[in-house]
Amino acid sequence: MPNRLSQVTSPTIATLDDLAKLVNYSLMDTLNCDPDAKANGTDHASRQVFTGHYVPVNPTPIKEPEYVAHSKNFFRELGFADSMAESADFVRMFTGDISQVPEPMRKVGWACGYALSIFGTEYFQQCPFQTGNGYGDGRAVSVLEAVINGRRWEMQLKGGGRTPYCRGADGRAVLRSSVREFLAQEHMHALGVPTSRSLSLYVSRTEKVKRPWYSEGSGSKDPDMLISEAVAISTRVAPSFIRVGQLELFGRRARKQEHPKALEELEKIVLHLIDREYGDVIDKQLTTAEKVVLLAREFRSRLTSLVANWIRIGYCQGNFNSDNCAAGGFTLDYGPFGFCDVFNPHYQPWTAGGDHFAFLNQPVAAERNFHMFCSALRSLLTSHQNSLRQLDEIRSGFSEVMQAKMENMWAAKLGLGTFHTALFSELETLMVQTPVDYTLFFRQLSMVPDDIGPLKKSFYKDSKRAMASMHPAYQTDQTYQTAPEGMDKRWSKWLTKWQSLIASTSMTDANAAPPRSREELSRQMKLVNPKYSLREWFLVPAYQQATVGNYALIRELQEVMTQPYAEQSKDVEAKYYRLKPSEFFEVGGLSYLSCSS
Repeated sequence: MPNRLSQVTSPTIATLDDLAKLVNYSLMDTLNCDPDAKANGTDHASRQVFTGHYVPVNPTPIKEPEYVAHSKNFFRELGFADSMAESADFVRMFTGDISQVPEPMRKVGWACGYALSIFGTEYFQQCPFQTGNGYGDGRAVSVLEAVINGRRWEMQLKGGGRTPYCRGADGRAVLRSSVREFLAQEHMHALGVPTSRSLSLYVSRTEKVKRPWYSEGSGSKDPDMLISEAVAISTRVAPSFIRVGQLELFGRRARKQEHPKALEELEKIVLHLIDREYGDVIDKQLTTAEKVVLLAREFRSRLTSLVANWIRIGYCQGNFNSDNCAAGGFTLDYGPFGFCDVFNPHYQPWTAGGDHFAFLNQPVAAERNFHMFCSALRSLLTSHQNSLRQLDEIRSGFSEVMQAKMENMWAAKLGLGTFHTALFSELETLMVQTPVDYTLFFRQLSMVPDDIGPLKKSFYKDSKRAMASMHPAYQTDQTYQTAPEGMDKRWSKWLTKWQSLIASTSMTDANAAPPRSREELSRQMKLVNPKYSLREWFLVPAYQQATVGNYALIRELQEVMTQPYAEQSKDVEAKYYRLKPSEFFEVGGLSYLSCSS
């Protein structure tokens, strides 16, 4: 649920020289370099990478960079002085020029390969070489690892230029997608959901690339024009960027014995993952087989909690392939993501995503990724049959753990001590048939209303327009056309049943005496149900204004969306706590996306 206040330290890192004292390149120092790589990092053409955990590669600096924003909250947590974000050497480094970094920082970055599986199916013929040896960080270049305040962080430039994994693309990210990711990561952290973090965002004053996009007001599912967009580099930060897809790559090579060191490289990357992401819960003294079993159990716990949290806050990853699934169990790769407005079990912001990555199917998608994760580990346990059995038990138990996490989450959103199946089932039906705004409904319910009046703030008046954005199965369901007074009666009946359950002593915490007051219940529910979510119709004007050098709305959203549970001012509430305007439904690039760029 919501994160505790992060440890705040007074700035101890005021310059790049201060930061340089904290570097520690564990990945490059302990894992295998691609033997075909160039040591100086001039390796920017698409090619096959057959072995090794990483490729040394220099990022490509953007031209004439301009400061857009930095995460003040994250800077504060790291002990960075805010002034660093606009200092010349910091800007130079985090816009792709690492040729002049102070020692012992390194003048070469790195990119990693990974495999691709989509909803539990392995793909390899879609890579340019039809071998699967061409997938990887095509435009993300890591430039730094450092241990700061006792925690290891890896800093990666998104849009840092071509790497051997670029598959013929330009290696750039545009300002539009960079603004979305920059704001979303810090919003997600403020919501209390594990995520990569945002450090900084810069845009080029002169460098542009062409991207397919939507004309203004387009109702097309696919982009209908090419536009020229400014390139940008955002720096994202995480304990590591190891993905399930990376483990799959090395698992596949070991399984197929693609080269003599394949099994050794699989073991190395798994042990490295454990050191980076699970060192506090897995004892270093254990055998590899014992570590692998504990890793699977811990990752299962993290992944199920993560997805339950996504659904709690109305987030849909959109493209939840295994290469977009962090092996550390946090949110990674904000591509065609979205926060739902209208509650829709089939909500999917990505036009190519299909139902398998839809909002309420994310638990199943996570299970498919977990199965691929476990499959990748199996080669390490072939001579440890007991450990292999344990791994299979952990794998087969995923859906049961996921269901328990989901039921606990729904109970918490409803202010109940335990999940009530019938109550939730009727609520889900009502939310679809009305239809309701997901964030507004649960926040209004958190006020513990006496009648359905306050809940109606979350009801979409233009129900046909809202329903048209839903899955065809709901569009043909005529029950939503029930007369308003009939729906009101059903809502009142549901609310009465909910009120009786929250008042029941059997539903309260066994240690709580006397039962919770209405005020205490409301306070607890508001810690679970955010007031503000980063909807796409907030983001569009922010990145549109940014294209002409006006970053005020980005900074305003940064301020509002990093306090998502707070009531905030009346002006903020009027602007950001409201229903999606009807003119924004079914608009390309706003209601849905075909790509992330």
